[in-house]
Amino acid sequence: MQRVADPVECRDCPLQDCPGLRRLEPDEIAYLQTFKQGEVIADRGERIIEQGQRVDRLFTLLDGLLIRFRALEDGRRQIVNFMFPGDLVGLQGAFQEPATHSVEPLLPSRLCVFERHRFHALTVDRPELGFDLTWLAAKEETALEEHIVALGRRSARERVTYLAVWLLDRALGTCMATGGNRLSVSITQAQIADMLGLSLVHTNRTIKALEREGLVYWNQREISVPDMTKASDFANFDRQLRRPRPFI
Repeated sequence: MQRVADPVECRDCPLQDCPGLRRLEPDEIAYLQTFKQGEVIADRGERIIEQGQRVDRLFTLLDGLLIRFRALEDGRRQIVNFMFPGDLVGLQGAFQEPATHSVEPLLPSRLCVFERHRFHALTVDRPELGFDLTWLAAKEETALEEHIVALGRRSARERVTYLAVWLLDRALGTCMATGGNRLSVSITQAQIADMLGLSLVHTNRTIKALEREGLVYWNQREISVPDMTKASDFANFDRQLRRPRPFI
């Protein structure tokens, strides 16, 4: 990762304008400016966190898209989650435990940097921000529950549709997608298979079937869901409006 020479001032943070994120108050912005230790950029495929290693820094994703995954000794891997702007990266390191997963960008990404050992002071100095950390951890668990349901109970067509709707919902809330329900990102069919527990052949056939039905269009450069309500109903996925996510 490369350090950014001209990091964004917290008062000018572009995440403040994203509809799915909660705006920070002026005093919170001033505090976080003293807490932030700069920014780094990472290219697609570059490891930000390595499974099994201790994490001495935490990050907030400022721009880009990350995958969090768990690897087996034989090289197989399970993508656990996708991480969008505003997400806190490396939270497990805050509790002095080795990382149980790896994190790498799907897109060139820019991240704010925080020192792990200072998070205790944050929870003491700013309890409301400490509550936000707890809330983010709880939301991560909620997302993992939804992913587990997809793996265990949804059909292949429901799984792919659910993932497309979930990704677009997160993208719309974090300024990565706007109108038209389109997300420009390169997610390969192999990565879809790694997330949803499908074979590559089954993934390919499922995507083609969903395209014929007009539910989901997924190619190497873009995800498109023409009718989000219809698609979410098909996947049995409740995308009801939720409170904006906090970020640090």
